[in-house]
Amino acid sequence: MTGFISIAFLILIVVGMPIGFVLGSTGLAAMLRMDMSSILQIVPQRYFAGVDMFTLMAMPFFILAGEIMNKSGITNRLVKFSNVLVGHLQGGLAHANILASVFFAGITGAAVSDTAAIGSMLIPAMVEEGYDKDFSAAVTASSSIIGPTIPPSNIMVIYGAFMQVSIAGLFLAGVIPGLLVAGALMILTARISKKRGYPVGERRATMKEIAVAFKEAFVALLMPAIILGGILSGIFTPTEAASVAVAYAMFIGFFVYRNLTLKDMWPIFMKMARTTGVVFLVIAAASILGWVLTIEQIPEKVAALMLSVSTNKWVVMGMILLLLLFVGMFMDIAAALIILGPILHPLAVKIGFHPLHFGIIMVVALNIALMTPPVGACLFVACGISKLTIEQLSKEIFPFILVVLAVLLLITFVPEIPLFLPRLMGMA
Repeated sequence: MTGFISIAFLILIVVGMPIGFVLGSTGLAAMLRMDMSSILQIVPQRYFAGVDMFTLMAMPFFILAGEIMNKSGITNRLVKFSNVLVGHLQGGLAHANILASVFFAGITGAAVSDTAAIGSMLIPAMVEEGYDKDFSAAVTASSSIIGPTIPPSNIMVIYGAFMQVSIAGLFLAGVIPGLLVAGALMILTARISKKRGYPVGERRATMKEIAVAFKEAFVALLMPAIILGGILSGIFTPTEAASVAVAYAMFIGFFVYRNLTLKDMWPIFMKMARTTGVVFLVIAAASILGWVLTIEQIPEKVAALMLSVSTNKWVVMGMILLLLLFVGMFMDIAAALIILGPILHPLAVKIGFHPLHFGIIMVVALNIALMTPPVGACLFVACGISKLTIEQLSKEIFPFILVVLAVLLLITFVPEIPLFLPRLMGMA
């Protein structure tokens, strides 16, 4: 049955069927092969059960909050604040691009939104200032993966809901790795900027200029503090925190910045519904295939296969990382998380990895897929903005991929890095 499922899955992927239908169709085909008489009852039950989780409600709310804040013009303020802080460095606008992604990550938790919002503003600006177009797009696409690593993160919500792992703990565990990714990208950017002679800022911003820019961006920077602070203090759950984020975003848009109207809300709601609908379709369809995999004990078989190669936890983790990076290159990261999570999570815990530690490893590994060809979503968005081909951008982004891979290995083999904050707060 394992071979049948693998072949059916690959055939449907190759012929170009959308991933949500691939997952459901593969599960349905496997059930037909198993000759299950109750298939017409099980399929709709599993389809509904896949999304029947209160925790998953956090995801559309976080998406909605991010869209409202973005529509309110918060991106401009974050970019300006970032540029004031690091614009004086060589390659300052590239550094500002990365730093803006760090700030933006605390609002949307979605990499593609980051690429679209910041890229549409900074890629043309960087090119106008003398940066190479492919470099500008590469910086934007690579820094965008910070979004799903630093809380709030939609992919962490999915992982926590399916693996029964604390979402608040995952949020905390993602902070330092996300900052490490940003720091590593800025080091590489500094080296490339010096080598290519990219522009240097005229002067360092004064404290008054920094204070003014901070004041303009303060209400946006306050959102992640409200979300994390409320969750960690026990005032509200992650799902309730997401709804509070929406209320806060609407208050800022309507009454503080006053550049949001009721007319703007319909396109925002429609975009949120489309984004959520696609992800929930994948989750629901994956539930059918996941049920079949459980019935056939495929997670246990995969674990036994890996452990037959070696019982050393680091060797096994190396195989897991290779699998995640390979699958991520060809599959939507939400689908990969939902399918591989129930298989790999128990194995990682069995060989001695903390659930929060492995959760961050999986999140970062799959996030890398967003910037790798052939199906990296951030790569496609950056290409659309810059008018580059995938081949052109792939060549330029390769060093950035290597840098993020180095960070992934660091947080994998030094568990104290992602677990520091959760342990400090008594969650690990």
